[in-house]
Amino acid sequence: MSWGTELWDQFDSLDKHTQWGIDFLERYAKFVKERIEIEQNYAKQLRNLVKKYCPKRSTKDEEPRFTSCIAFFNILNELNDYAGQREVVAEEMAHRVYGELMRYAHDLKTERKMHLQEGRKAQQYLDMCWKQMDNSKKKFERECREAEKAQQSYERLDNDTNATKADVEKAKQQLNLRTHMADENKNEYAAQLQNFNGEQHKHFYVVIPQIYKQLQEMDERRTIKLSECYRGFADSERKVIPIISKCLEGMILAAKSVDERRDSQMVVDSFKSGFEPPGDFPFEDYSQHIYRTISDGTISASKQESGKVDAKTTVGKAKGKLWLFGKKPKPQSPPLTPTSLFTSSTPNGSQFLTFSIEPVHYCMNEIKTGKPRIPSFRSLKRGGPALEDFSHLPPEQRRKKLQQRIDELNRELQKESDQKEALNKMKDVYEKNPQMGDPGSLQPKLAETMNNIDRLRMEIHKNEAWLSEVESKTGGRGDRRHSSDINHLVTQGRESPEGSYTDDANQEVRGPPQQHGHHSEFDDEFEDDDPLPAIGHCKAIYPFDGHNEGTLAMKEGEVLYIIEEDKGDGWTRARRQNGEEGYVPTSYIDVTLEKNSKGS
Repeated sequence: MSWGTELWDQFDSLDKHTQWGIDFLERYAKFVKERIEIEQNYAKQLRNLVKKYCPKRSTKDEEPRFTSCIAFFNILNELNDYAGQREVVAEEMAHRVYGELMRYAHDLKTERKMHLQEGRKAQQYLDMCWKQMDNSKKKFERECREAEKAQQSYERLDNDTNATKADVEKAKQQLNLRTHMADENKNEYAAQLQNFNGEQHKHFYVVIPQIYKQLQEMDERRTIKLSECYRGFADSERKVIPIISKCLEGMILAAKSVDERRDSQMVVDSFKSGFEPPGDFPFEDYSQHIYRTISDGTISASKQESGKVDAKTTVGKAKGKLWLFGKKPKPQSPPLTPTSLFTSSTPNGSQFLTFSIEPVHYCMNEIKTGKPRIPSFRSLKRGGPALEDFSHLPPEQRRKKLQQRIDELNRELQKESDQKEALNKMKDVYEKNPQMGDPGSLQPKLAETMNNIDRLRMEIHKNEAWLSEVESKTGGRGDRRHSSDINHLVTQGRESPEGSYTDDANQEVRGPPQQHGHHSEFDDEFEDDDPLPAIGHCKAIYPFDGHNEGTLAMKEGEVLYIIEEDKGDGWTRARRQNGEEGYVPTSYIDVTLEKNSKGS
């Protein structure tokens, strides 16, 4: 079955059919595109749903503890993975089905256009041959009629006795001319007819069948491509089924992990107060004053016993009323006053009250909210132009920069040395074989290489000198890192710049806060009534000018209080004894932290 033999006269029908096939292909591609959008939107909505119901764990108290909650969060995680698989399906369909369909549709349009143009050209050529044959036929017919007229005229003159011999001869010549022209047109018509019949046979048995065969193959390939895309459409879904099944199995396992007994035990552990249920109320006899026959001692004893029972009952009642069905009240701190009242005993056993006057600053610390701290000082930049020896940088950074430059210079030196060795070898070859080149031509390059080597060696020597200078300055820092021999800062036991206290917490005596003389502009911005407690001290190894806002200038050997450690940005917050605060480079100071002062 072939379109060329069966549908030789259905050119227009095949044109419409192939166009319908391409339109159907594009329609299916549009269907796949919409399916991809559905999958993408579905996955997006699933992820938004998971994000909406996932817990925002800001504190440990909000972490899920109950098995039902943990199972639900596991189901959310599996659902998130399921949404990822829907995205995989959409990507697979977009790459394997939709993209392939759009490319193939474009190729089909180009191929169909080419085949139809070939068919139209063949038809136009056949029509041209038919027109030529028809024109020759009409011309032959016209010449035959003219020849017949000339013959009739000749016969009429020949039979006419009144006609002259000249007229008869002229009519005879005209008859011969027309007859000759009719014969020529007859031969031309025969040739055109033969040519047209050959072209027509070729058109309907060779050219058109070949074109229609190509159109048939194109349409069959389109059908096969649709079949492959149908299969790929299903395979995109089938490939993720095992993973989706694992997600569903994970949901089932999460459901099976729910343990109601464990959750109930968690409720008990969370809300159990530990108190005993209240006991029975005792009988209170108010008729004792009626029976006067009982001795006073007995009554007194009974009253004392009754008083004891009543005290216990009162405690039990208080416990039952306050803590049975409510949250156990937290132990409250005693009211804060400038004085603290406590009891002391004398050697003879008597007790008396003693008042201890506490600083007002200590009371204010207890009732005020915590002072906000600056988490970091990353925006602080050191000013000044970059110097060749990196002296504008802190010692450790300077050492790293110098070491890096020395490594780069060594690499360049090695490269120049290799080039020098190669040039020397080439020069030796030229000297042994002068026909290969002139040894003198390499001399300028050798001289340049030698100059570069000398320059690099000088640079390396200069940078190594700077590096040794930095290392000599920073060499003793490790020995002084944990030094605590600063008499004016730490005098005895456990002590911080805010006050001193001994190992006995009951004997702790807090000193008044230091009075601030003047504050920097940075301190005014963040200053509070309560200064930050010191957590250690430091000694300046190098001087620091502190021109930038928020920094603290210091001299070499100056001792400062540490009130905030380095957060990883290279800056430490410090304070002078006069209360001036600011940030100093961590690499410029020798820090000693007080272990007992960190929590002050």
